[in-house]
Amino acid sequence: MGAPLTNSTRRLILAISVLLVVLGNTAGPLLMRFYYVKGGSRIWFITWLQTGGWPIILIPLFVSYFQRRKTDPKAKLFQTQVVAFIAAGLLGTILGVINFLYSLAAQRLPVSTSTLILASNLIFTALSAFVLVKQKFTPYSVNAIMLLTAGAAALAMHASSERPEGQSKRSYAIGFAMMFISAALTGMVFPAVELIYMKTKLALTYSLVMEIQLVMSFAATVFATIGMIVNNDWRVISREAGQFLLGETKYYVVTISISVVFQLYFVGAVGIIFCASAFVNGIITTVLLPITEVLAVIFFHDKFTSEKGMSLALCLWGFISHLYGEYRASKKQNQIIMQQSATNTPNIAPTVELQP
Repeated sequence: MGAPLTNSTRRLILAISVLLVVLGNTAGPLLMRFYYVKGGSRIWFITWLQTGGWPIILIPLFVSYFQRRKTDPKAKLFQTQVVAFIAAGLLGTILGVINFLYSLAAQRLPVSTSTLILASNLIFTALSAFVLVKQKFTPYSVNAIMLLTAGAAALAMHASSERPEGQSKRSYAIGFAMMFISAALTGMVFPAVELIYMKTKLALTYSLVMEIQLVMSFAATVFATIGMIVNNDWRVISREAGQFLLGETKYYVVTISISVVFQLYFVGAVGIIFCASAFVNGIITTVLLPITEVLAVIFFHDKFTSEKGMSLALCLWGFISHLYGEYRASKKQNQIIMQQSATNTPNIAPTVELQP
């Protein structure tokens, strides 16, 4: 993982990263809502959990380090440059703010509404990717953006009717606004991470990508830790665990699961950015929106309305459009490579044996 990757290895990392994003983007919101529904109420604690699993990243980093040591005894555990370290720390602090806003909104909104962040995030990701990393869009990717955005709009059509009983319109509106701001910031962060990859002077390896994610997660956790200290969350966790509707043991199972699932999501997201782009990560994130909707219907007995069915169809259509566009681009690129290879191949005249 410390050396340049072959195409097969890159595809393997991309496949694993996609699976991690699927797990995090579907299980994460459901687990968080489950925590609130069953009696949890600590906003800063949930914010902390979303990146508190950062030590998981040390596992691949140590594996990469010991592999590098076999060929280079002077290899360092961390390779991140100072500028990249500072940039990742700043983005990590912004990530902490995003997690806080998301946690605040998730407490006030049902899952079917809160998952709107996944779709609106794509718009901001596309804009930020165009500005920061000069992302090029094909007709197929533009079509995918339009279809996925339409899928989100279909969900928004019934969002106001899903306001939980006993909750004021003002509280619901605040939650919706916090989710929207969180979406905007998230759409800016991931292209900024891709920009760090492009600007680094070192050879971009998967281990270096994990180092940047480690710094980001650690900075976000520090931000959440300060909030927990100010809000005295540390002192009431044990009391909240005792009052959890499913019991103290399951309280810790749920909270630990939230921490692990969200950290796996972030690892998967940076893996997709490393192997593809921030825009592709946004596409995958958005197409998972209706899947989370279906799971919310199964686990929280939300109603599966016609708008949700329409959203599912539009998101799948948009995703297929993007995949087809990538297939066309890859096929065209392969044809160009083959033509260049044929052009550069020297013509060797056949050897003629002269008879005496």
